[in-house]
Amino acid sequence: MHSPLRWGRWRSYMVLLAFFVTLSAVLRAALWLKTGAQAPWGIGRAFQVFGVGLVYDLVAGASLLLPLMVFLLLMPARWLERRWFRIWMALGMVAWVSVMLFVAISEWIFWDEFGSRFNFIAVDYLLYTHEVIGNIRESYPVGVILSALALVAMTLVWRGRRVLLPRSDAGHSRWVRWALPLGVLGAVGLAHGVVDGNWKNQSSNRYVNALSGDGVYEFFSALRHNELDYEHFYQSLPSQEAMARLRRQLPTPHARLASNNPLDLTRVVDDGQPEKRLNVVLISVESLSADYLAHFGHQPGLTPRLDALAEQGLLFTRLYATGTRTVRGLEALSLSLPPTPGQSIVKRPDNADMFSLGSVFAAKGYDTRYVYGGYGYFDNMNAFFSANHYQVVDRMAIPAERIHHENIWGVADEDLFTQALQEADASHARGKPSFMHVMTTSNHRPYTYPDGRIDIPSHQSREGGVKYTDWAIGNFLDRAAQKPWFKNTVFVIVADHCASSAGKTDLPVERYHIPAIVYAPAHIAPAKVDRLASQIDLAPTLLGLLHFKYESRFLGYDLFDLEPGRERAFISTYQDLGYLTEHALLRLDSRGGVQTTLVDQGEDRGRAAPMGSEQVADAISWYQGAAWAYHHQGLSLMGLRSPSYAGLAGRR
Repeated sequence: MHSPLRWGRWRSYMVLLAFFVTLSAVLRAALWLKTGAQAPWGIGRAFQVFGVGLVYDLVAGASLLLPLMVFLLLMPARWLERRWFRIWMALGMVAWVSVMLFVAISEWIFWDEFGSRFNFIAVDYLLYTHEVIGNIRESYPVGVILSALALVAMTLVWRGRRVLLPRSDAGHSRWVRWALPLGVLGAVGLAHGVVDGNWKNQSSNRYVNALSGDGVYEFFSALRHNELDYEHFYQSLPSQEAMARLRRQLPTPHARLASNNPLDLTRVVDDGQPEKRLNVVLISVESLSADYLAHFGHQPGLTPRLDALAEQGLLFTRLYATGTRTVRGLEALSLSLPPTPGQSIVKRPDNADMFSLGSVFAAKGYDTRYVYGGYGYFDNMNAFFSANHYQVVDRMAIPAERIHHENIWGVADEDLFTQALQEADASHARGKPSFMHVMTTSNHRPYTYPDGRIDIPSHQSREGGVKYTDWAIGNFLDRAAQKPWFKNTVFVIVADHCASSAGKTDLPVERYHIPAIVYAPAHIAPAKVDRLASQIDLAPTLLGLLHFKYESRFLGYDLFDLEPGRERAFISTYQDLGYLTEHALLRLDSRGGVQTTLVDQGEDRGRAAPMGSEQVADAISWYQGAAWAYHHQGLSLMGLRSPSYAGLAGRR
C-alpha cells in the first residue's frame, strides 16, 4: 500500500502548495537581485527575507488552497480514479498554475513601478478595471503573455501529472482522510491569529521588510485594512516637523490649542456667545454636483426647490468634496479630516470612538442618528456610525407598508424622509434636541422613483434622479414646516461627492465642486459664502453657527472664524492627494512625486506652476499629520478632558 501523503487524495493540495511556496521563493530572490544595493545581502537579512517570507508564503498558499481542500474532502473516493474527474482536475490545475504565474509577473512589474509588494494601490487598480485593462493592453503584449503562461502551465501539469492528480484513499482509515485538513485548518487559523502584516517589519531597511512579505498575503491585507502608509509612499517630513506645522495651521481666533504637547491637535473652541441648542438635520445628497443647480450655471428647472433654498439660506459657493465616493463624503462630514491615502476611514478597522460630529452632539445631550434608506451594512456604515455615537436607522427600520418604491440601493428618498420625520417627532416628544445625518440614495443608477412626482419618467436618466431628489427634499421641508420643532431646527443640505470624477487631469478640480446650503429661516439670514472651502469645514462651521463650546479634534475650520487668506481645500482619489489654494493645486502621488498646477480660469489654467517650499511643506503636513494622528489615537475621544466625552468613550 502506498503512503497516503504520496498517493492519497491530498497530494494535489500538497503539490500545489509546494509549487506556490517555490514560486514565491524564486520571485523573492529575483526581486532581491533587482533591488541591488538598496537592500544589501547578508546572512541575517537572508534569514529574515527567506525565513519570515516562508511563513507568509505558507499562510497565503494554504489559505488560497482551502477551497481545493474542502472540494477534495467532499469527493467520494471512487470519483478520484474516474477519467472525467481527473481531466477536470487537470484543467483546474492548469488554470490555477496560470493564475499564479500571472500573479508572479504582476508582482515583478508592480515592484518595478512602486518598489513594494502588492498594497492598496493594487486593490485600487481593481476598482478602475476599465482604465487599468486599457493601460495594460497598450503597454504589454497581453495575448502573447497569457498564451505563454497557459503553455507553461499545461507543460508543468502534464509533466507532473503522476504526482499531481489525486488518488483514491479508500483503503486508508478515516483519520488519514481527516488528519491533513484538520491540521491545516488549525495551523492556518493559528497563523492568522499570530501573524499580521506588520510581523515582517523587523529591519530598518524597508526593502528587506517588503521582500520578507508575500504579495498575495499583502494584497488581501490591503483589501481588509484599506489604506496606504503615507510616510512610505508619499513625500513626507520628519513626523515632529509635520505635526508642528499642522499645529501652527489649526488655531483660529476662537479655537486655541489645548496644550503644549507637540503631538496634540486638540483645540478648545469658545466664541464667548450663548449656545443655541437647536435641532440639526444634515442631509448628504447622493452625487449632487454643484453644476446641477441654477446658481452654478444649469438651466433653471432641474432643481427648483434647491434653487429656492439657495436664495433663502446660507449658500456656500466654493465648497469642494474630498473624494469621489459616498464613504469619503461621510468621512469628511462626520470626522472633519482630510482624506488619508487608501479607502475612507469609514471602511477601515479600528475606527471606533473617533472624535465625530455625532460625539459632539451626543456630549451635549442630543439624540444622534444616522438615517439611511438602504441596508447599513453596505460600505460598513452600520459598524462605523454605531461605533461613533450615532443610532443607526436604516432600511430594516422602515415598515413595508410605508414604502412607495425601492430599488437595490434602498427606499425612495421620500420614504427615507418620512422615517426622518418620525425620528425627529420621537425626540421632540421626549423633550430632547435631535441631530440627524440623513443619507439619500435615489440619485443613483438605475434612477428609479415613484411615478407622478416629476415630469421625467423613472429609470430614464441621471437628470431624473436629480430632479426627483430635489422634489423629495422640498416635500420633506414642506412636511417639516408643519411640525412644532421646525422653527428650532437647522437644515444642512450638502452633496457627498459629484456625479462624475472623470476629467482631463488626474484631479480635475471642477469634478469636486459641490453645493452646500444651511437653511434655518428663524435663525440664519440668507447669504452667499464665496470663500474657498473644504467639505471638512462644514462640521466646525455648523457648530460655530450654533456657538457651541467644545474640545475639538476636527481638522476643518469654522469658516466664519478663519482669517482671510488661509482658505484651502482637499481633493483626492484613492492614491492622489490634492491641496487646493486660491490659485494652484498641489498634487501628491504615491510615488513620492509633487506637482503644482494653476487652477485660475483662462489660458494659463492647468499650466505647471512652482509653489514655495514652505507652502509645499504646509500642504504635506495636513495629509501626513492626519495619517499620523489616526494611527496614534490623535483623532479619537481618548485623552479629551471634558467629562462628557469621557462618558462616551467605549459606550455603544
